[in-house]
Amino acid sequence: MTHPYDSILITGAAGRLGSELRRGLAPLARKLRLASRNGIADLADNEESVSFDLADEAAVLAAAEGCDAIVHFGGAPLERPWQEILDSNIRGSYHIYEAARKHGVRRVVYASSVHAIGFHRLEDHIDANAPHRPDGLYGLSKCFVEDLGRLYWDKFGIETVALRIFSSFPEPADRRMLWSWLSFEDCNRLTAAALTAPRVGFTVSFGISDNAVKPVDNRLANHLGYLPQDNSEAFRAAVEARTPVPDPKAPAVQHLGGWFVDLGHPDDEAAK
Repeated sequence: MTHPYDSILITGAAGRLGSELRRGLAPLARKLRLASRNGIADLADNEESVSFDLADEAAVLAAAEGCDAIVHFGGAPLERPWQEILDSNIRGSYHIYEAARKHGVRRVVYASSVHAIGFHRLEDHIDANAPHRPDGLYGLSKCFVEDLGRLYWDKFGIETVALRIFSSFPEPADRRMLWSWLSFEDCNRLTAAALTAPRVGFTVSFGISDNAVKPVDNRLANHLGYLPQDNSEAFRAAVEARTPVPDPKAPAVQHLGGWFVDLGHPDDEAAK
């Protein structure tokens, strides 16, 4: 069997989405190198496990050796205190790009987030050229890594696809997710498209399924060939039955970032 890649490094491979990517990306590489903090025991024949902290530059560099592509889904997954965001998301992602540069990795697929543009309003119907408007330190770190990817494409020729993932869960949990949901299968399709498109340069793609309400315009990523096949309509009746109608004037309803826009500074919360 011919694979597009010999070896792909997946960071965050023990997480919610990383666990799904193990299955979704298996046909694309002879070997998947799964990176996590604590290691992964239940390995398939085409998988190997490496464990390290993203803040450890030498360990990241060693993990990327021999890989053809990096799927970077590791790091703090939510709003966290500044030091954790700095070490895991900002410093750790810099280490990923340096590893790619030093080892000749030509493509990185990065799990960015809606929270990089969380303070845009739904009615703005933005595309990927809209300016960053992060809704917290987590979102700010996503903006940094998107710009890092742009720099490493312009200066070093390393391609990046930054996937601004909205809400990727087994099914929509609330009314917001009726428009922001990204199914696990569509997340796998999007990531696979980002890896297999002939040329991506630096591309930003919104990670969202084919839901009835489309709050963003993804045409600038059409060259990836991503075709979402799932939508949230099958869940609408159940979600609307169990959740109250929200106040349309609430900031969390008006903005793409949802409840993240209501959060205070995480260092203040940690000090309580």
